[in-house]
Amino acid sequence: MPINGPRPFSTARLDALPLEAGYAQEMAVVLLDPALHTYTGGAPEDADTLRARYERQSAGSPDPAELWWNWVLRVREEDRLAGYVQATVRGSRAEVAWVVGTGMQGRGYAKEAAGGLVVHLLGGGVVRTVVAHIHPHHAASAAVASAAGLSPTEEREDGEVRWRVDAHCL
Repeated sequence: MPINGPRPFSTARLDALPLEAGYAQEMAVVLLDPALHTYTGGAPEDADTLRARYERQSAGSPDPAELWWNWVLRVREEDRLAGYVQATVRGSRAEVAWVVGTGMQGRGYAKEAAGGLVVHLLGGGVVRTVVAHIHPHHAASAAVASAAGLSPTEEREDGEVRWRVDAHCL
């Protein structure tokens, strides 16, 4: 996997495309539901705010020891965006997250995307450990993490449970 930025990857139904500011308009609609922020905080962003954030994220971390890899998720059959996955890579460890828009939930896209992300990261030769932080009451996200091969640990950070998988476990 290149150090400079994320490579695209695909799953059975999804294409994970490296984040670009041009996706902001469509993603603003995908991420419009305030319920998506129940466990993470914040609020939906309009297209201009999202575009500015995507430009910053695509430019990369100001810390050269940290890589920001972000992808939007395109449902191939419908040719539309469903959400995103992301990884913050520091050394051989990646902290990951996923979001699927409310209108696209219930179809297994989050599980498919998170599982594809874990395989992609651990198969790239750089990342050896994948970690996710999940609110203890967010059952849907815990189910996604479990389906992606992560297991809960006893560790907590900011009240969230740390889930983890190591390359040797797959």
